[in-house]
Amino acid sequence: MTNTAKNPTAPSQQFVEIAKIEDGVVYLKKGGVRKVIIVSGINFDLKSETEQNLILNSFQNFLNTVDFSVQFFIHSRKVNVDAYMERMRVRREEEPNELLKIQIEEYINFIKTFVDQNKIISKTFFVVIPYEAGDAIEQAKRGFLGFFGKKQTQNEDVPNAQAAIEQLNHRVDQVISGLQQIGLRAAPLEDEELTELFYNLYNPQLVEKKGMETKK
Repeated sequence: MTNTAKNPTAPSQQFVEIAKIEDGVVYLKKGGVRKVIIVSGINFDLKSETEQNLILNSFQNFLNTVDFSVQFFIHSRKVNVDAYMERMRVRREEEPNELLKIQIEEYINFIKTFVDQNKIISKTFFVVIPYEAGDAIEQAKRGFLGFFGKKQTQNEDVPNAQAAIEQLNHRVDQVISGLQQIGLRAAPLEDEELTELFYNLYNPQLVEKKGMETKK
């Protein structure tokens, strides 16, 4: 029987493969380092056919220049507009012009009705860049969090920490440069941003519950 079976209330931290996050680098418990890049999006459907073909060809050329495994990940979250709505209510109360106050009230009602009938989803785009001894393509098949849980054997060499960071940064620069040639803005996440991202990924129920409590 596993420790998990013996202790069903074991802390969730034991299932997290991350040892620490420092200077924008995710260090894994079993070796290896990761960086996560946030990338701007393109409204592909609004592009002309010529522009779409150019984007696709540029992306294909970018992939052909990358000789290591990367993962493209889209994080979708329901947008909470409560804070915005509260600011609008305060603005309405402070408005001395009665006509503008009525218009603000109508706008608030419109937004409330629209949000009740339609889910507003924000999508954020990321690229995960790894470095470790014996990179495994199989990681990409295990989902975003699986990309942070590669298992190493005892005989597998763990790269020197400083050398690993240098190689990882080189890969990051290569990916950012390639994405910029497609017309995409990209930047590595810092410690606080990485912590928030993984908190949301490992605790989706808590994040959703927090949003529901805010609405009350």
